[in-house]
Amino acid sequence: MALAQGGLGQSLLAGLQAVIQYIPTLIGALIVLLVGYLVAKVVQKLVEKGLHKVGVDRRMRDTPVGRWIDQAGPGASPSRAMGKVAFWLIFLVGLVSAIGALGIAAITAFMNQVLAYVPNIIAAIAIFVIAGMVAGAVGRLAGRTMTGTTGRIAATVGPVLVMGIAVFMILTQLGIAPAIVQITYTALMGAIALGLALAFGLGGREIAAEMLRAGYNRTQEEQPAGAGREEMASRAAAEDKGWSTTSPGQGTTEAQSTSAGGGPGSRPPA
Repeated sequence: MALAQGGLGQSLLAGLQAVIQYIPTLIGALIVLLVGYLVAKVVQKLVEKGLHKVGVDRRMRDTPVGRWIDQAGPGASPSRAMGKVAFWLIFLVGLVSAIGALGIAAITAFMNQVLAYVPNIIAAIAIFVIAGMVAGAVGRLAGRTMTGTTGRIAATVGPVLVMGIAVFMILTQLGIAPAIVQITYTALMGAIALGLALAFGLGGREIAAEMLRAGYNRTQEEQPAGAGREEMASRAAAEDKGWSTTSPGQGTTEAQSTSAGGGPGSRPPA
């Protein structure tokens, strides 16, 4: 019995010593996590202020991205959303570092895999932001250069098309079902191209026929005038050729006979 109590006491003592020895490691991990949190907060503020000064909020306000962000929460803005994303990315790096400091192999391996995936997330976010700015520019350009129903349709369809392409790019970058994304993108682009071809072919056939008819009529009208000019030019060339081939002797003989005869209308003397 005494031996059992002594063994239990030694086990508890060894466990307590292990916990005491692990306390500095835990404190170091907490310090790393706190530093990561503070750095993430600083980066968040810098990103929000930088994007706001650049004018990202103003440029993306009337785009689909801006409307989606407004619907996500009251008072939200693209700069704040990007600041939040930057915060969680930096904080994730700090969390991975803190877990690595604890020395837990299984959790460290998992967090390293998560950390290796972070560049894909950053690239996807960059694609999303750039696509939103491009969509806004396309919508404004279509609204300024086109008027009427065509301008409204172009200002609506253009940004949606840009954001649709951006969604496929984001899914590809994140590696989410790449085969399905590729097949869907190819089918969608083919359907859009076929729809545009059919719309132009059916809606523009009358315009194309009028253009061809006008060109044909213009050609037919210009052809007789060109033939008449060619005929007049050939006659003038023939006349010039006749004057130049008359010999000087023939001209002198004709002049003498005319003067001797008194001219064509003179009578012989009585």
